[in-house]
Amino acid sequence: MRDHMESVSMTESNESAEAGGDTGLEVARRVVDRLRARLRAAIRGRDETIDLVLTAMLADGHVLLEDFPGSGKTTLARALGESVREDSGIEGIAPFRRIQFTPDLLPSDITGTNVFDVETNGFTFRRGPIFAHVVLADEINRTSPKVQAAMLEAMGEKQVTADDTTHALDDLFFVIATQNPLDLAGTYPLPTPQLDRFLFKLVMRHIAPEAELEVLDQYPTPSLVRAAELPGVSRSEVIKARRAIRHDVRIDPLFKQALVDLANALRSDERVLQGASTRSLVLSLPALQARAVIEGRDYVSPDDLEALAPHIFEHRIECAAGIDDAAAVVRDCARGPIEALAQVSLKKSSTK
Repeated sequence: MRDHMESVSMTESNESAEAGGDTGLEVARRVVDRLRARLRAAIRGRDETIDLVLTAMLADGHVLLEDFPGSGKTTLARALGESVREDSGIEGIAPFRRIQFTPDLLPSDITGTNVFDVETNGFTFRRGPIFAHVVLADEINRTSPKVQAAMLEAMGEKQVTADDTTHALDDLFFVIATQNPLDLAGTYPLPTPQLDRFLFKLVMRHIAPEAELEVLDQYPTPSLVRAAELPGVSRSEVIKARRAIRHDVRIDPLFKQALVDLANALRSDERVLQGASTRSLVLSLPALQARAVIEGRDYVSPDDLEALAPHIFEHRIECAAGIDDAAAVVRDCARGPIEALAQVSLKKSSTK
């Protein structure tokens, strides 16, 4: 299907290129290459997961990981956070913070709180761990609804509210949350509005035996030390990459129609009780563009929609009783819109 769209998309992309646009995409490609190299040095056997996490970060989304302990989620998040160096003039924002969610956690434990300052005879806001470039929200499905509400505001609006005062988070703010499988004791499902704030939900399974052997062979050098030997990126480069991807990666209007058709197919499918939100369609556009750059293209291909659709929509739909594979439902509903994309692009190519 990539061949069907390639000639049309590349022509339209070249015609729409603006002065300086190539510079922005070159920055984006450099960001991708450096971050990918560092993450692959820290984590073995997770290349697909790494690319999806980078896609979410460049698309300004958030990621929910479902896994068991010891799968490398903390190392992945820490390696990503430590790969982004601070720009001068930015204070009080940590590269990486890990928050362990528990039933007794309070919203102020993550957002921060006002502390009385004797010298000024007033209250000063002390920032919580949410003020970081990359935040690992560990076992997010173990905490109370009040904390979930605080996370909802942070993820949706990049701000937190403490004592009726709003504090802005950094533009780079990116959450990697984890949840245990729901059959483990002490867990409960995240509310639908919370799930809808995550661009992707990824299930991390055990890596291949060959990759596990690579992990053991690298002992005794810590994986994060090995990753730190490679060049990182600056915060401003990541922000610039995000902007370039949104403005300089060509996405044909046909893809917008395909997303709407996919959403309608999900909503009308008898296996689905609750379909995808409009927000999910809006978030899909930068995700498709980001994956195109990660795959080395400056245009969106049907392959991007085919690859990302299950990760974008699976956690946003509620299936009827007896339907256990939501990803299969998404793939079935996406097949028609993707085939329509290929057919229309083929007609465009034949008329040129």
